[in-house]
Amino acid sequence: MFRSIRQGVVRTLVVVFSLLPFVIEAANAYPDQPIKIIVTFPPGGSADIVIRALQPVVSETLRQTIVIENKAGAGGNIGIGAVAQAAPDGYTLGVAAAGVLTVNPHLNRAAMPFDPVKDLAPVTMLAEIPFVLVASQQSGIASVADLIAKAKAQPQGLSIGHGGNGTAMHLTSALFNQKAGVGLQLIAYRGTAPASVDVLAGHIPLAVLDIPASKQLINDGKLKALGVSAAKRVAFLPNVPPLAEQGLKEFESVGWFGLVAPAGTPPEIIATLNAAFVKALSDPAAIEKIRVLGAEPAPSSSDAFAKFIGSESAKWGRLIAEAGIKAE
Repeated sequence: MFRSIRQGVVRTLVVVFSLLPFVIEAANAYPDQPIKIIVTFPPGGSADIVIRALQPVVSETLRQTIVIENKAGAGGNIGIGAVAQAAPDGYTLGVAAAGVLTVNPHLNRAAMPFDPVKDLAPVTMLAEIPFVLVASQQSGIASVADLIAKAKAQPQGLSIGHGGNGTAMHLTSALFNQKAGVGLQLIAYRGTAPASVDVLAGHIPLAVLDIPASKQLINDGKLKALGVSAAKRVAFLPNVPPLAEQGLKEFESVGWFGLVAPAGTPPEIIATLNAAFVKALSDPAAIEKIRVLGAEPAPSSSDAFAKFIGSESAKWGRLIAEAGIKAE
């Protein structure tokens, strides 16, 4: 009797232990609850549109609800600060722009509630948004070579408008000065729209603008496109050569967005998220919505994204120091 009971117990334990890996896997299945993604810009902005374009595909792939929360302010520090402080379990993510990860630390590190390197885990790049250097028709500037010649002949007579201190458009303007060996005055506006208005009216001769805000003005002949800031030609302005092809060696400056998680998030969760978002970035409907912004999908591995953040931070850190750029 006791022998049969013991044999029964043994058989039961064998069954239990054989099922244990599946029980543990089920208990640790990811994701088993909604995933929140914090966007550091208001609804309707480029980052918001990009993540909402990817949302349905990622939700279907992961078989889980994706909740988007807009938490703007302080150049992205508030939203990404919340991500950095969240539990590293894959249920709180953030869409970070170039500024908060690679520019803010060099402009005003003391104001940042987190360390972009130590407190965040890169998941994937999402999208890149190149800029375009434009000239007003009143300026008479016909090309990059023409601009550089005029800037050297009258160093105090020309200026470039951009979308605000510390923005990617500001740094693009500063990079132009550095690469071209000129000293154009950089004029900060509160966003792209007022800079567009002033260059269109001829109040300033030049501006660095995002492509959606300027494409129609360029196509209508109201602004002269001198060059795009990407390393290669862009689909939205195929006839406009990159600045890098016009004597400004290795010129490249783009706005970009990427997905990050709290540091300490398990590698297998990072891998799951990376696979889901990379898949979404190849979805035709999502790509179409992203390209309407003048942006290009830019999926990457998590390791490649981490290396990119490091190289961009070093690049802009050097420029900020050399150009003496200060936080407002």
